[in-house]
Amino acid sequence: MNDTNEVKLHFLDYWRVVKVRMGLILLTFFLVMVTAGVTTYFLPREYFSKVQMEVKPDGTGPIGVFGSGMARSYDPQFVATQFQILQTTEILYPVIERLELVKEFSPVGQKLGMEQVCRRLRRAMLLHDVRNTALIDVGIFDINSQRAANIANTIGVVYVERRRADLQKSVDRGLEQVQEEVTKQRAAVLTASSDAAKLRTQGGITDPDPDRENTLLGGGEGVLDFDQKELNLQTSKVSSLKLQLDLIQKLKPEELPGAFRMMGLQDPNVDRTDNIIRELSVEEKRLLSSGVGENHPRVASLRGQVVVYNTQLQNALNGQLRGFANTYALEAKKLGDLQLKVEASGKAQIDEKTKMKDYIDAKNRYLQERRILESSEVNLKAERMKRGLDLEPAKIWEKAEVSLNPARPDVLTFMSIAAIIGLIVGVGLAFFIEYLDTSVKTLDDVERFLQIPVLAVIPKDITVLMKTTGDSPDAEAYRILRANIEFNKPFRDANTFTLISGGPGEGKSTTINNLAFTCAKGGYNVLVVDADLRRATQHKFFDVSNDFGLTDYLMGRAEIDEIVKTTKIDNLSIVPAGQLPNDSVGILNSQRMTDLIAKLKQQYDLVFFDSPPILGVSDGSVLASEVDMTIMVVQHRRFPRAMLQRVKQAVLGVGGRLIGVVLNNVDSKHDDGYSYYNSYNEYYGARRETPRIETAAPQLARPRPGAREDY
Repeated sequence: MNDTNEVKLHFLDYWRVVKVRMGLILLTFFLVMVTAGVTTYFLPREYFSKVQMEVKPDGTGPIGVFGSGMARSYDPQFVATQFQILQTTEILYPVIERLELVKEFSPVGQKLGMEQVCRRLRRAMLLHDVRNTALIDVGIFDINSQRAANIANTIGVVYVERRRADLQKSVDRGLEQVQEEVTKQRAAVLTASSDAAKLRTQGGITDPDPDRENTLLGGGEGVLDFDQKELNLQTSKVSSLKLQLDLIQKLKPEELPGAFRMMGLQDPNVDRTDNIIRELSVEEKRLLSSGVGENHPRVASLRGQVVVYNTQLQNALNGQLRGFANTYALEAKKLGDLQLKVEASGKAQIDEKTKMKDYIDAKNRYLQERRILESSEVNLKAERMKRGLDLEPAKIWEKAEVSLNPARPDVLTFMSIAAIIGLIVGVGLAFFIEYLDTSVKTLDDVERFLQIPVLAVIPKDITVLMKTTGDSPDAEAYRILRANIEFNKPFRDANTFTLISGGPGEGKSTTINNLAFTCAKGGYNVLVVDADLRRATQHKFFDVSNDFGLTDYLMGRAEIDEIVKTTKIDNLSIVPAGQLPNDSVGILNSQRMTDLIAKLKQQYDLVFFDSPPILGVSDGSVLASEVDMTIMVVQHRRFPRAMLQRVKQAVLGVGGRLIGVVLNNVDSKHDDGYSYYNSYNEYYGARRETPRIETAAPQLARPRPGAREDY
């Protein structure tokens, strides 16, 4: 399986993360909402008033000397530019002075500067355009509703006045410039007209209309055009004849008659001779097909006639070919004559134009200056008409009104945004913590990283089975564990177990106690040995004394029969840990412990050794190396995977047989992936109690066939 698939989460995995971290998400959401609520409560209440104006680009633009060609085109940034202008000091300083805002905004005993008040005014402004219109809204937020309306209206008035004044100055300045240019242009037209008339008189040039362009000043152009047309036609004709001649010369003799017919150059003698040859060839084939031999006189006569007629046909075709070549030569000579004629006409026209070049240039210069003058005069008249109109580049359509209700803060919007942010931050934090969390979360995590099977999933808040009455639903998880242990035995006689964990508090002792209880209820003769000498707990489950136990045997002060204690549960016995002297650390790593395990293996069906955490002390490793099977208890979502790998390596390093993992303390309410492991709880309900006769189970008895309960 590709490792990249490990990071791909299914939707249900996302939902699982959310459910597991729901407390964190709700806490984050609550903190964000409380912060937003407190902030909203203490924010000052501000009123909003706006003025609506129509703004238009300056219709005249910069006044051009040459008329409408200089008119301003549409500017897509016009409205954005006006928004920036509205926030400049050129607009806001007059507003501040008219409304005496320095006095209004200054604290008692202080006087703010114009720049400080201007910055505050900019922060209070809200500008936006009305879509698909030339209207813009200029809004003001202020804690005083009347002052907000006054500021908005004054900004609109100052802006309109400034736009009108600027436009009027631009028009006046443009008129002065155009008037100066028109005066200069009149002088230039008179000078150009005088120069052209002088050259026309000196050269004796006849110009039918000196004030018009493209007048005919000579006849050379018509002659040249006519000769050029004839030259083009003759060139096309000669090219076609040349192409046909080259094609005919490449053909075989028998292909020439057909080619001449296609070109329209038919010769009656050629056609007649060609037909006779075809008829003689047909007659020869007919005689040969009728059985006449190759040397028959009639066949020889026909062949002789064909030879004669072929010679005549070839001579006729050669004559026709020579005639076509002569025609091509005549037309080519005519083409050469036309080319010489066109060259002569062109030279004559060039000479004539050279003589009139100075006059033509002077005339064109005069006509150009005159056009400029006419355009300038028209533009001047138009600008004078505009000056008399009422210029209105901006207009107020709706004045600001006093607001009755505060506009900021918008509590609903503010809290809605806070709710969204709280959820986003909470969910993001949950997934971030989930990403940092390298503990075991799923069965796949265990099997992928440890490469060993999961024998059972133990739910959260499991009870101690021996202290419950009746049939508890919690027992089913241990029945599953008992069955999986039986199926995963490394060999048939394996009956000594130890449950190990990486650290304290993973539920190892409770698991081994409930498993032993379940096996005893199933008919096995079970012994629990509390080998966790530093933190003994099994005696508390069985309500027995811990003053005398395993340590006494290992130190040689007692025998096996003296340390084994029976319990209230049939077929279930216990060896307490006993009191560990300070000078007896490492006592499990002894020959007496090895002998004890060997003896107990023969006396009991199942022997469970409660072990200390394997990474904390060496006792766990000693037990794992001596017993038949080792089971790892892993608490769900507690320790990182790297620690579990070290636990596995510690067992394998001492030669232990690690047959599987018990995933403990799983919260199936939040982790949907485990809910089906505990679905058997639904099958347990109120059942009628069956009277049971309590009898003492004989010690060291092995289960008989059919004696186990379906427990």
